Amino acid sequence: MRDVRIIEFFVPGEPVGKGRPRIGRVGQHARLFTPEKTASYEGLIAHAGCQAMAGDTPIPGPVLVELHMGLSIPQSMSKKRKAQALAGLVFPTKKPDMDNVIKAIFDGLNGVVWVDDVQVVDSVVRKRYAETPGVRVRVVPLYTTDHMEAKAV
Repeated sequence: MRDVRIIEFFVPGEPVGKGRPRIGRVGQHARLFTPEKTASYEGLIAHAGCQAMAGDTPIPGPVLVELHMGLSIPQSMSKKRKAQALAGLVFPTKKPDMDNVIKAIFDGLNGVVWVDDVQVVDSVVRKRYAETPGVRVRVVPLYTTDHMEAKAV
């Protein structure tokens, strides 16, 4: 049986939403391409997740995921408004869309922290302004007695 270990890590930089696949041509065939910005961000997420796993195999069962997205404060904000933003009184109702960032993070963690993102059965997600932009990720295995008994057999 695997020890229940909470995985936590921080990915620095502005959060990036998952971009829509693009269609390109290779000879006479159409092919789907993942946008470079999306692929790069998913790679950054996977790298951070891999470091946090410290050589462990991906979590096999259900998980709870907590994401705290920190977006940089626009330069155009006044000092007063910036202070309010850092205090959580002003919310970042701008791009990237929260759901697209979640997709990019979950796809980046497939095969690294968990086997597949279908295992995510619960989540808590926040998008706020922050002094240092980035995403704090916390993954909690939710092993049930049924899951443990199935693994023991």
